[in-house]
Amino acid sequence: MVICYLGVGSNLGNRRRNIKLAVKKISALKDTEIIKESKLFEFLPSGGPAGQPNYLNAALRIKTNLSPLNLLKKLKKIENDLGRIPTVRFGPRIIDLDILLYGDRVIRNKALTIPHPRMFNRDFVIKPLTEIL
Repeated sequence: MVICYLGVGSNLGNRRRNIKLAVKKISALKDTEIIKESKLFEFLPSGGPAGQPNYLNAALRIKTNLSPLNLLKKLKKIENDLGRIPTVRFGPRIIDLDILLYGDRVIRNKALTIPHPRMFNRDFVIKPLTEIL
């Protein structure tokens, strides 16, 4: 199994509930186990349209046998199942799930970039991630 780190965020609706449901669905993925979960952190929106609600963010350390692209596919399905509707870039969202790190792999293709390209410039990623490293 590969150790991966995921970012989880929400700024629409019941943010805590959205994140809790996403974590529950991730824990139910076949060949995947959540090892550690950060606490929730609240952050102002970074970029995107003005007037967005604040985000709640967390990070997860997981073990998985899913390939990076299959894990991405499963995370996108969870987002869709929870009601995420694509809008403007960096816009408000009911749930946002990102693969931050996938073992020691470096992946750069049209569908996926790992390590996540902007993670090191974002406190809302680094703070929860640091807590579970």
